[in-house]
Amino acid sequence: MSKRRRRYLTATMPDGYVKTIGPTSDSFTHYWRIVAELANGKTEVFWGHTRSLAEARKKQAPAAEAARMRGWKSFAFEIAELVETPAPGTPQTD
Repeated sequence: MSKRRRRYLTATMPDGYVKTIGPTSDSFTHYWRIVAELANGKTEVFWGHTRSLAEARKKQAPAAEAARMRGWKSFAFEIAELVETPAPGTPQTD
């Protein structure tokens, strides 16, 4: 029986927001985020991770439908690649 290695994955969004997930042994490759501006002016964020860029892109159409159904003023749908990073608190070696 092979043991899958657990690792941390990090995505950096265009606005500089950094999201780290893990430890995980899943083969996630992309992180997606919806930033929705609600009718009352507040902001709500939805996110997830997928095993391919194509899978992440498939989330955009349901986001547009959710915007119509929920009455969002606007929304931004973004995708970032996940990269393996050291565990939090692990010293960096140069």
